[in-house]
Amino acid sequence: MKKHSIKRIISTIAIASALLSCSKDSETTDTEYPVIAVSDADTYPVQCGTLVRGETFEFRARFSDNVALGSFSLDVHHNFDHHTHSTEVEDCDLDPVKTPENPFLYIDSFDIPDAPQTYDARVEITVPAEVDPGDYHFMIRVTDREGWQTMKGLSIKIQ
Repeated sequence: MKKHSIKRIISTIAIASALLSCSKDSETTDTEYPVIAVSDADTYPVQCGTLVRGETFEFRARFSDNVALGSFSLDVHHNFDHHTHSTEVEDCDLDPVKTPENPFLYIDSFDIPDAPQTYDARVEITVPAEVDPGDYHFMIRVTDREGWQTMKGLSIKIQ
């Protein structure tokens, strides 16, 4: 009977060890959204800011995440119809509604190398001289390695 008990104890220990080694530690699961800092002194453009046709500017923002950042994207499009993305916290003076003829459109995505927890994004963007002046949205999206995404929308003018 002792041999049977020893086998049972060894089997129980082996099964318990296997189950414990397969459990996932909930503290390492990333469930937090990344952060876009658009109010830092170095951020550009800013809410209600102005870009100039025919000039190049440098987009600057700081991204952070509790575990690891993955990528970000930028989207600049006209707001001639006064639509909203519900991320703007400050109202800006809007021009009258108008029909676009040659609106500026910029969409691009960027990988964040080495999966850092903080990243200072810098991208040079040229606004063509012939685009329609007026109200635009500057959309910023950052995604962490787990797939959580945060979006900020800035209302800007192009003159």
